[in-house]
Amino acid sequence: MRVSFSRKTISLVMGGVCIAAISAQANAASQNSAQKPGALLNSAPLAETLSLPNAARSLRITYLSTDGVTGKGLVPVTAEVIVPAGEAPAGGWPIVAWAHGTVGNDDSCAPSLNPYSERNTHYLSEWMKRGFAIVATDYQGLGTPGVHPYLNTRAEAYSVLDSVRAALKSVPGLQNKVMIVGQSQGGGAAFASAAFAPTYAPDINVRGTVATGIPYVTPEILSGLLQEAGKSSGYSPLVAYTLLIGSSYAGLHPAFRPEDAFTSKAMPAFKAAAESCLTGLSDTAEKDGLTLANALQPTFVKAMTPAFKTMTYPTLKLAQPLFVGTGTADQDVPPQLQEGLVKAACAAGSTVQAHLYKGLDHSQTVNASLPDSAAFTKAVMAGEPVTPQCTPIPQ
Repeated sequence: MRVSFSRKTISLVMGGVCIAAISAQANAASQNSAQKPGALLNSAPLAETLSLPNAARSLRITYLSTDGVTGKGLVPVTAEVIVPAGEAPAGGWPIVAWAHGTVGNDDSCAPSLNPYSERNTHYLSEWMKRGFAIVATDYQGLGTPGVHPYLNTRAEAYSVLDSVRAALKSVPGLQNKVMIVGQSQGGGAAFASAAFAPTYAPDINVRGTVATGIPYVTPEILSGLLQEAGKSSGYSPLVAYTLLIGSSYAGLHPAFRPEDAFTSKAMPAFKAAAESCLTGLSDTAEKDGLTLANALQPTFVKAMTPAFKTMTYPTLKLAQPLFVGTGTADQDVPPQLQEGLVKAACAAGSTVQAHLYKGLDHSQTVNASLPDSAAFTKAVMAGEPVTPQCTPIPQ
């Protein structure tokens, strides 16, 4: 099978493995027709400062995944595998396939190259206390050759699912019982992974999906949202996300004209989106006084429609139950987007248990959802029925 990817012009050392080395490994893999998605290219200990507390073993792995942009060929992707301390349960540790939120498009933003935030440290540590090992992909193009296809649901799903395949094949003590868990960008990646799994990775035993701050983009919802948000004169986190979408799409499609989507006032931040992480980009956009009203052209939705199509899900009917946690004060992924997904997934026949957290924002909802997701997880892991909740009342 051919390995294909575009080469970046940077040389970034990552945990002892540089991009040139990963390129060489992937090229070598192309000579071996037996290499398949999930094949391991490299494994090395993860620095303690980049791991989670009370871990018995932490690794940074490089594996092959199907190129989610083209749908064919293989690309190298990196991930972390973190195994809890203590004696493994019979059959091995079940897995949380963690799909991370937006970090930025530059290679330096890859989560496996950076310490976990305080929020995510607490959140994932709680999952480890529940008895799960963590397998956390960086996604295609983050820390590895090629442009990161930001919010491309197929690329995210393939990266998540193949990280689990690679971990199961190469790390002793893991069990093929998987919860797919994600936040923000990762909430969408988690939903996409569950949607693609029956056809792309039927070998993975997915038990359920937990998502917080999950995006759902349709032209109708997006147009209404941008129209409403554009009335505000203040800075919105959506400004940075739109710049990341545009920057990623421009990197993948050189014929794209950014001036059709973004104003001249937004161009410095648009250029910064390709080489800075989310915090730096947000600081730049806010310093430049960008709002949705003055950063986006009236033709933004039309110009970006091809990119939005890559953000759709292959199906809204999931084979396993879905937990959705939404903060009513979420400004990063507004509640109407998340509620739109809940309604659409319920209508499609998915078993959805949705929870609304009154007054909580995008970040606060992550850990606030832990008690509810614990009960949900206990049920799906035991094969017990889950009570659907498609019209939640704020808690």
